Amino acid sequence: MPASVAPGDETGTGAPAPPGPAWRRIGLFGGTFDPPHVGHLVTAVNVRHALGLDVVLLAVANDPWQKSHERQLSPAADRLALTQAAVGAVPGLEASDLELRRGGTSYTADTLAELGDAHPGAELFLVLGSDAAAGLPTWARVDEVRRRARVVVVTRPGAEDGRPPPGWDWTRVESPRLEVSSTDLRSRVTDGRPLDYLLTPAVLAAIDARGLYAG
Repeated sequence: MPASVAPGDETGTGAPAPPGPAWRRIGLFGGTFDPPHVGHLVTAVNVRHALGLDVVLLAVANDPWQKSHERQLSPAADRLALTQAAVGAVPGLEASDLELRRGGTSYTADTLAELGDAHPGAELFLVLGSDAAAGLPTWARVDEVRRRARVVVVTRPGAEDGRPPPGWDWTRVESPRLEVSSTDLRSRVTDGRPLDYLLTPAVLAAIDARGLYAG
């Protein structure tokens, strides 16, 4: 920042920088995104359309407590860069580094609280697959999650699975279910198998530039 610009004054005019977007309906779609693939994007754009959301934030987990013990994740900065490449200029989708900036173990309750503080009065929608919705009782501080957000269960057309436990405010959104596995995608990079149409060209380029999954 130039020396002539005061802290908090990113305009250089002496006035505070303008506030962030005035989002009123915010979707939170969290994950490791290691890597983010077309299935993630199809889910996000369909949820945004179905519910008339201002934005769907693809929130990259820093240290997902339910997954980090299963395998070594790619560095968080790399996963964020891939997610930023994935959303590109898609209207209404944004990669979020909120959990990375907070550091430590990533808890959805904390992320929802930060979003609520940053956007007072906004409606928060937590986007989940059917398996994750059924597993909500195992989440940390689940009562806070239930109080702060409406759950969106994403299912394939005609499916009726993935009901949250009784007492949750939730809705169902049907979206084409693309059976794409991040585990398989990482193996494909390692093995040199085709990745066309499974990852966007921008994500493929970012993986190559960062040398991810090749070892």
